[in-house]
Amino acid sequence: MSRVLESMSLWQRFAAWAGTRFGGLSTQAANRLPVRVGGTEYRQTSATPARVLGFDQTLLWVVVALLAWGLVMVYSASIALPDNPRFGKIAHTHFIMRHAIALGLGFVAALLAFQVSMDTWERVAPWLFIAALMLLILVLIPHVGTVVNGARRWLPLGIMNFQPSELAKLAVVIYASDYMVRKMEVKERFFRAVLPMGAAVAVVGMLLLAEPDMGAFLVIAVIAMGILFLGGVNARMFFVIALILVVAFGLMIGLSPWRRERIFAYLDPWSMEHALGKGYQLSHALIAIGRGRIFGVGLGNSVEKLNWLPEAHTDFLLSVIGEEFGLVGVLTLIVLFFWLTRRIMHIGRQAIALDRVFAGLVAQGVAIWFGFQSFINMGVNLGALPTKGLTLPLMSFGGSAILMNLVALAVVLRVDYENKLLMRGGRV
Repeated sequence: MSRVLESMSLWQRFAAWAGTRFGGLSTQAANRLPVRVGGTEYRQTSATPARVLGFDQTLLWVVVALLAWGLVMVYSASIALPDNPRFGKIAHTHFIMRHAIALGLGFVAALLAFQVSMDTWERVAPWLFIAALMLLILVLIPHVGTVVNGARRWLPLGIMNFQPSELAKLAVVIYASDYMVRKMEVKERFFRAVLPMGAAVAVVGMLLLAEPDMGAFLVIAVIAMGILFLGGVNARMFFVIALILVVAFGLMIGLSPWRRERIFAYLDPWSMEHALGKGYQLSHALIAIGRGRIFGVGLGNSVEKLNWLPEAHTDFLLSVIGEEFGLVGVLTLIVLFFWLTRRIMHIGRQAIALDRVFAGLVAQGVAIWFGFQSFINMGVNLGALPTKGLTLPLMSFGGSAILMNLVALAVVLRVDYENKLLMRGGRV
């Protein structure tokens, strides 16, 4: 009897150690491992189905809701484009069909990406980054990259045009996360920890500016900076890098006449000088949102999308949403993207708490990507920021953007899946 009591005491001590090791969670044998899915607490029992404990279902349904809403709005915003001679003789369903094909390809790619373990993503991180660089170089070769509105950003793939800058965003997220894990011991030293990563981002930036695509470069720079900060880089070094980036982007704008013109148009879009020039998009975006008022003019009833507002189905989709759904629709969208970003960041923090630093930084990098890009797009549409060619994640028309958005979210769900697997006592 005394041996039984002694063994029970040892087991209880082991359970206490395991609970401390995994952030206060109990052991699998105690059958009391709490796993949170969408804010609801579940305990592992024989009656709890595995699908409930698999990954964050609320996150998945919010993504599906944004994709479905975006599909409807792309159709609404593009239905009048066939009347514009610039697009030639196309059907009224041309853009909605291409968007639906991109969604289908994106779901297939996401399912495949979800099957890849985070250990595998960590191993292929440098090769993925090199592949993204090669594609960024390839798109600049004459007669290879497709030129649209003076920018060479796309590679023709038959069923869709692929934009390498979208792959570069995911590649930088994964590569920067892997880089910070490898440099964890020297993260306090500028030249050994920060400078190589800065050089890599600078190379990507030069290739993107050659397209030109300053918006994508801005997003990638913020992603890299965010991962460096979350990875524990010294605060003084972080602010030095941030200052260098601010100065660099300021010089890019100051030395480029057409970028300077955009800033001046943003400051006064209603002037005679800018209303029919660089301020045309912004002024009509503000007119669209103003017409929507509180509850909007109704789905399909937008006037600005009738060839008044340029790029209504891509960069300025939010303006059409504001016109047709009003302030209520815009606020709903802001809340959904805020929740999405916050939830992905939470998954990253959970992974780091489980001592899975690479997986945690990847998830947090995706959160920075989605949060910052949606913030810029919304700010531009609402007139709070200068006009910049960035789409609204998960919603705007754009095949490669939708494809890479879904792959990135699949990687986040994989992180969440592996977190819950470890909390249930399993192995990744």
